[in-house]
Amino acid sequence: MDTFDELLVKAEAAHGHLCAGQILGVRMALLGLDRLQIGDPQGVDRKRLVTFVEIDRCATDAIALVTGCRLGKRALKFRDWGKMAATFMDLTSGRAIRIVAGEDSRALADQAYPLLGKEARQKLAYRLLPDAKLFQEQWVRVGIDAADLPGAKSERVACDACGEGVNFGRFKEQVDGRRLCLSCANPHLRYWEPADFER
Repeated sequence: MDTFDELLVKAEAAHGHLCAGQILGVRMALLGLDRLQIGDPQGVDRKRLVTFVEIDRCATDAIALVTGCRLGKRALKFRDWGKMAATFMDLTSGRAIRIVAGEDSRALADQAYPLLGKEARQKLAYRLLPDAKLFQEQWVRVGIDAADLPGAKSERVACDACGEGVNFGRFKEQVDGRRLCLSCANPHLRYWEPADFER
């Protein structure tokens, strides 16, 4: 596996810049892999790991880079909870560890390097402070449905309302037997609505 500094270079290239969130994400991922004793997440161990991320910020890109977990591989699971947290699960053993960046990490950076600007002190502190100062760790159980595992295959169903295909059972069966995609079954939850824009 690459060194910490090599991973930071790759994270910067993949994300477009190196920020404090990228450094935290690399550190979180390395800590999770260490606790699960996964040494080669993109090689021999690549099918052992599923990672749940709880924020759509810079750290998530770094976590994906280090772990090799991707949405398209169904190994990266996103929960939009706005927390700087990730759970790393070893599918072989069933063990999982949830790692959260401590609320006091910014204050620790301010105390450690008060003469530097905000961004510089956070980047340096997040590189150098011990894991125990930056993160909270908790062993957890993760319930994951077999249909949500990487490599799982599923029946494809056409929504009876819009006709769009739906995979992995992401539909609701209605009382009348119709199968509706989640956006047709719950239009109030849609992130989009039809619009008439000129081309």
